[in-house]
Amino acid sequence: MLDAIDSFILHLATERGLSTNYQVLIRRVLEAFASWTKEDRQMAEISAVTTQTLTDYLARRKRDGLAASSARIELVALKIFFRWLAARGKRAGDPAEPILPPRQEKHLPDTLNEQDARLLVESIIGNDPLDRRDRAILELFYASGLRLTELVESRLENLSLEEGWIRVTGKGNKTRLSPVGAAAREAIAAYLAHGRPALVKPKTQSHVFLTINGTILTRARVYQIVQERAKAAGLGDRVHPHLLRHSFATHLLNNGADLRVIQEMLGHADISTTQIYTHVDQKRLKQVHRQFHPRA
Repeated sequence: MLDAIDSFILHLATERGLSTNYQVLIRRVLEAFASWTKEDRQMAEISAVTTQTLTDYLARRKRDGLAASSARIELVALKIFFRWLAARGKRAGDPAEPILPPRQEKHLPDTLNEQDARLLVESIIGNDPLDRRDRAILELFYASGLRLTELVESRLENLSLEEGWIRVTGKGNKTRLSPVGAAAREAIAAYLAHGRPALVKPKTQSHVFLTINGTILTRARVYQIVQERAKAAGLGDRVHPHLLRHSFATHLLNNGADLRVIQEMLGHADISTTQIYTHVDQKRLKQVHRQFHPRA
């Protein structure tokens, strides 16, 4: 089974071009399943896995406290793995095909209101290189709705402040242009002129945002920067990069932007992923109705 997993991950990398993070996720799920089949069911061969085996494993994961959203991810990993095995003739039939995904839990994304978003980005008023860098990071997150990895991996050659765009590579190695608003362009320009040069070292590459040592910022460090700046602005510890992405989309929708345009800006492959923001907008409309309608 482990040999089959290795072959499948190689397929994801070379034939489908999926990201390293995605490959790691799928491998972790499949190796956990392989370990369970060996230890709990004394089963090491792919051909021995049945639909009941998969159902028992997923039931066990649920009893262990696995959330429905995580269970869906694990089921998808198992489904694409066994579908691939069957298509390649590595086993007879697809035991995962009859299994239906668990009911998806719907959670409205948390967001900042427009006043708090403004407070956060404008709370950084210092002029040293790190202050300028952090202000530019927050402005870009809120102005463009970038994912954390997209911001970390942004490069100078993909940024055009004159035209107000940044080219980023998102999930599935899909490239898109994201708009950069006036406030963000101003903050980034100030950082590039007066902050980044002080961080550059002889081996520095073209990443936009750098550490004090001239290297690329890690995802964990950018996450930490956002939380530290939010706490300093009096917004507590609930602010994180993805919340700024949610705020970006929600504020666009609240101010009349078309959902398809928001989908393009966020880099969502499916409009259904973007439609969660319509629920946020509907929630706001209901609040206004309850507050102001005489018979609400």
